[in-house]
Amino acid sequence: MSSMSQAALVDLSSWTAEGAGDWSLQSGNDTVYQSINGDPTVFFSGLDSQGLSLSGEITVRTTSDDDYIGFVLGYNSGDLNNPNADYLLIDWKQNSQQFFGGTATAGLAISRITDVMDLPTFWKHESTSGFQELQRGSTLGSTGWNDNTTYSFDLVFTSSMVQVFVDEELELNVSGNFANGSFGFYNYSQSDVLYAGITEDIVPAPTNVNGPASLGIFALSSLGLLGFRRRRQVISRG
Repeated sequence: MSSMSQAALVDLSSWTAEGAGDWSLQSGNDTVYQSINGDPTVFFSGLDSQGLSLSGEITVRTTSDDDYIGFVLGYNSGDLNNPNADYLLIDWKQNSQQFFGGTATAGLAISRITDVMDLPTFWKHESTSGFQELQRGSTLGSTGWNDNTTYSFDLVFTSSMVQVFVDEELELNVSGNFANGSFGFYNYSQSDVLYAGITEDIVPAPTNVNGPASLGIFALSSLGLLGFRRRRQVISRG
């Protein structure tokens, strides 16, 4: 990854797992591996994260499944089962798939969750009182991730803006009024996912910013992400 001016490695040893996952810290404590194919699971910081950026790499290290990987923003302990939850879900599915009487669509999306987790709703992205899909990726909205491929990610999270970059491309750019809470990682029915080299930085206050396009340029510049980063094939490290 490109270095950022004030970015610091994140010690994940104090993060918390919830849901049906098995999250294993790797050497250095800035990398975590989720090995279970099951119901939704999150691994989150437990600290308010607005005004921060989170960066790293994500790899699915298997060819045996094609489901959801991603992140949560503004997450608080117990929110998977909280009828008063208010957090953002960023999920990315490899292939479209029929299940629960409907279709889970391939691609990257951001949704707002304001109720308890409901498996069919999370699977199909059904619009309900507790699940609202806000936006799909600009180039990855209907394109899934590839097996054994490492992608860089950069998340910018403030009270009024969320931006998600994949391999330096601005994929999601959403404005609104967002509740504070944790950064976290998310899997649903997908095993063998590695989140690696996690760093965190403070997002500077923007100046002379006019509209979403300028916000994208601002975030890239302030986070030091203008250096070219290639998606690359991963060699399994056992």
